[in-house]
Amino acid sequence: MPVQRVFLVGPMGAGKSTIGRVLADELSLRFVDSDSEIEARTGADIPWIFDVEGESGFRERERQVIEEMTTWDGIVLATGGGAVLAPENRTALAGRGFVVYLYTSIDEQVRRTRRDRKRPLLQGVDPEATLRELMRIRDPLYREIADCVIDTAAGTPKSVAQQVALAIPG
Repeated sequence: MPVQRVFLVGPMGAGKSTIGRVLADELSLRFVDSDSEIEARTGADIPWIFDVEGESGFRERERQVIEEMTTWDGIVLATGGGAVLAPENRTALAGRGFVVYLYTSIDEQVRRTRRDRKRPLLQGVDPEATLRELMRIRDPLYREIADCVIDTAAGTPKSVAQQVALAIPG
């Protein structure tokens, strides 16, 4: 039976949403994004949720959405970069689908997120230092639950999606 749930994890700027859309088309599955789902349910964007509820409020919303979305069949799910911080999320992701860690270097993350004002964690004085610290904490968590690791730096969204498709069993 073909895989019915593919979960994309990885840092900001790895291409989870872009590659996820292409991959969903490739696999004839529906693309969903946990951050977009949170925004749709709250009627507010992620930066606003961070401002009003703080990171902990956002993470609780994220936990609830991932608990639900990981039970949906026929999806490619792009998660937020910090989704792996909650042990409950790691358990749900690892136990309910095929987890792909979309890896990219710090330099590539900096390049891809440089002009993005919608990432609350990167609005400080040294976004590169923030990305390095986030990667130090999160990389082992991504690897802990990943069924495969794909480096996104060298390929196009289509070529990376094809690599992912080839890595999926069935």
